Amino acid sequence: MKGTRLIDFLNGVTEIEDVESVYNGRVSVVRDLAWGTYIKAGGLTQSGGVAKKVWKTALKKVKNQMPDVRSSFILGLGGGSVADLIKKYWEGAEVTGVDIDSVMVDLGKKYLKMPEDTEIIIGDAEKEVKSKRLEGKSFDLICVDIYAGDNFPEKFQTDDFLMAVYSLLNKSGVIVFNRLYYGEKRKEAYKFGEKLERMFGNVDRFYPEANVMFVITNDLPAGRQVDG
Repeated sequence: MKGTRLIDFLNGVTEIEDVESVYNGRVSVVRDLAWGTYIKAGGLTQSGGVAKKVWKTALKKVKNQMPDVRSSFILGLGGGSVADLIKKYWEGAEVTGVDIDSVMVDLGKKYLKMPEDTEIIIGDAEKEVKSKRLEGKSFDLICVDIYAGDNFPEKFQTDDFLMAVYSLLNKSGVIVFNRLYYGEKRKEAYKFGEKLERMFGNVDRFYPEANVMFVITNDLPAGRQVDG
């Protein structure tokens, strides 16, 4: 299904495209005066808009700690907001992104600033982190933003998956996990943070908007804060 319709004329909010996705259900591209153009699914902004603002805050802080990023990997590429920010903060960085939903990626190419040189993998992140495609590869920066609507799937919280992601990190590299942090999501995020600390030790956190970002650095002593 595709469609275009006006949502709220008085507030300048327009839905410019509406499509169905096997993985995300109804996906809408919205343009408004406050947030620009963004992609919504499952009742939440998935790319652009406030989602991009959350990652902008996170990556600005990481930039202070890590001025040089040559290679990056995004799990949950979506419409490409994180890819665009990485290119902005680390000019010349290579960006590889994986997403299971080609509909979301195609909308990002059409409406958002998905960098043209992004290496795009359409597939399940759980399988891709262990695939031969990534054999021998490692990254300075890994960003994990894997949601199905407002749900962070359990398979992306297992020891096996988390260790597979960590194994792709270069020495002195950084992993950033994005988790929702409101209502019942707070308890889920808190438990996830405790698990990361048990597994990796070097975990810092900060709270942009209604989210919490967990930052794992490969070789910093436990307890050191991300500058910002």
